[in-house]
Amino acid sequence: MQNKNIFITGGAGFIANTIIAKLIDKNKITVYDNFLRDTLTDSPFAKHPNINIIKGDVLDALHLKESMKGMDIVVHAAGIAGIDTVIKKPVKTMEVNMIGTANALAAAYANGITDRFIDFSTSEVFGSMAFRSSETDQTVSGSAGEARWTYAVSKLAGEHLAHAYVSQYGMPVVTVRPFNVYGPGQTGEGAIQIFIKRAMKNETIKIDGDGTQIRAWCYVDDFVDCLIRCLNNPNAIGQSFNIGNARTVTTILGLAETVCRVLKSDSKIEHMPPLSADIALRIPSVDKSEELLGFKAQVDLEEGIRRTAKWFQENNMI
Repeated sequence: MQNKNIFITGGAGFIANTIIAKLIDKNKITVYDNFLRDTLTDSPFAKHPNINIIKGDVLDALHLKESMKGMDIVVHAAGIAGIDTVIKKPVKTMEVNMIGTANALAAAYANGITDRFIDFSTSEVFGSMAFRSSETDQTVSGSAGEARWTYAVSKLAGEHLAHAYVSQYGMPVVTVRPFNVYGPGQTGEGAIQIFIKRAMKNETIKIDGDGTQIRAWCYVDDFVDCLIRCLNNPNAIGQSFNIGNARTVTTILGLAETVCRVLKSDSKIEHMPPLSADIALRIPSVDKSEELLGFKAQVDLEEGIRRTAKWFQENNMI
């Protein structure tokens, strides 16, 4: 991909930072973000000649629409995430994830986006028991009032709206559902980055609940590889894709133990009361992305842990 004008909401985030790294040398990228989480400012790309940084909020519909003028591609990565934040700010979560997505879609339509609109959804739309969930499996909104599902239902609403734009207006929308993405530059509440930072300081690693929750972990470079295929491949338009690594399955306790073993850490593991209803099992089927896009995750868990730890150390993030 080259000579494209790419607009990234949530462009200061860690996934967006990896997207920028892959595309910025041959494309113009506009970052639109409120910088509440910031991986960009201290990165090598903040002063790149091909980047334009706009401080803005996706809830500001007019500013968003004006900022998007002249773009070919929109990657809508802005959103509230992280269970701690969701519990503390459920109203903000719903507003940003639903209204923010509505604003981004309306802005893209008004500006005549012709190449691609990438909508970030979530693997949590599959509910608390998701084993090899395919893109056509039934999604779950959860019980009203339970904090955990505030995030999932807001993302699911955005996903439905995105595909309504495909049906009604023929907009070139693709939805991606990340399955536990981690890697260099991650900030916030992601389990792996917290475990790695504590392990490298031999601090106690705290786990919410009994640690039997099962996840499949996807290294950020693999996720971005698939996302770029969604940008380039015409077969992706109008589709949703689970993006993950079905080979990296482990419990949360097993993850903590693996981090300690790989990093040769003396950290102890301590169990804490769960914050809310949790996801017991979340493993994707990735057959669709392999068949339509030729994508297959390459980075296994231990290698991903080593790469992430190395980045944190080199960037004084420990």
